[in-house]
Amino acid sequence: MKYTDYGPLRGAKIAVLVEHKFIAEEISAYQFGFATLGAEVELVSRIWYGDYHPESAVFYSDVDPLEGRPLDPPQPLTVTRDISTVEPENYAALIMSANYTSVRLRWSSEPESLDPRAYVQSAPVVAKFAAAMANRTVVKGALCHGLWILTPNPDLLKGRRVVCHPVVLADVLNCGADARLEPKVVVDDDLVTGYSKHEVIPFIHAVAQQIAAKRT
Repeated sequence: MKYTDYGPLRGAKIAVLVEHKFIAEEISAYQFGFATLGAEVELVSRIWYGDYHPESAVFYSDVDPLEGRPLDPPQPLTVTRDISTVEPENYAALIMSANYTSVRLRWSSEPESLDPRAYVQSAPVVAKFAAAMANRTVVKGALCHGLWILTPNPDLLKGRRVVCHPVVLADVLNCGADARLEPKVVVDDDLVTGYSKHEVIPFIHAVAQQIAAKRT
């Protein structure tokens, strides 16, 4: 018997976007927390590069020497789902994980034109999140630094109520977002945002509530 056989989110699939520098405790919280509610968590990243199509990629967690504990080695995380194979409408939610994963996933290959805006919008995960933002039935979540995945498309954040890490705040404000410093988790219909990794549990609850609301 599995957690996903029961719970208010039974049958829901949730894509969590990861890259190097992910926070191990955050990813574990998603995998356990959503499973206890009945949802399936799928880890997604960019693992295909042009004609090079590996079956999987291994990413390593961030290590913070300021956390006041013995320095743990980076933890590996194997991902087998490439973002190019993801259709947002097949998921109840897409979540951009915290820390610098969103910065790394904004990378794109050599530009096809010299238009800087088109170039920054062409990164596969940036484009996929933009497509997801057009579908209000899919919940989008961004914790901590996660909103960086939306800033290449400023109109996606214009007028949206959000909260984010202070490192990202200037970029989010420059997109015209209605950015807040409180509360630490903000829900704006299909967009759920959280201040930092420390809010991961209430963030999961907020995402789950929005998924449940959109299923009724």
